[in-house]
Amino acid sequence: MPITKQQKEQMLEMLKEKMGSSQLIVLADYRGVNVDAMTKLRRKMRESGSEMKVAKNTITKIAARELGLEGVDPYLEGPIALAFGFEDPVAPAKIMNEFIKEQKKMEIKCGILEGKIIDAAQVKALANLPSREVLLAKVLGGMQAPMYGFAGALQGLLRNLVYVLEAVREKKAGETA
Repeated sequence: MPITKQQKEQMLEMLKEKMGSSQLIVLADYRGVNVDAMTKLRRKMRESGSEMKVAKNTITKIAARELGLEGVDPYLEGPIALAFGFEDPVAPAKIMNEFIKEQKKMEIKCGILEGKIIDAAQVKALANLPSREVLLAKVLGGMQAPMYGFAGALQGLLRNLVYVLEAVREKKAGETA
């Protein structure tokens, strides 16, 4: 059933709004993926605060051009699914990468990270980053390490001082006896 002009305009506005508000957009070729697998993928995206849409390539090209995203046109060949990362910019890349490892049917074409085109290898590198919580824990651990070292050094100095004082006390006790 052909899409009316009004439906195309609505799709264009929806795409522009989603593309403008997302931190990361992953474009993937979804050939060979069945409906059940695609439904599971969409569900995982929603759970992570991301969203996945399938749109006509010409409408996607127009939306990208109107938003000033140059260089997307060569990647818009064949059936393309767009994954939008709103809250966590790495979530769509992680979910898509896991899905590809499981299904072995989808292929990442490129990504758009904060308005800049990145290739499939860079999207996969993003997907392999540790989670935000792990990164924050590493930073906090790095900040706390010098303090623990300083506290340990002070404790060692105090312990040595106590040993010296105890030795002096024993020596004086031995001299008076």
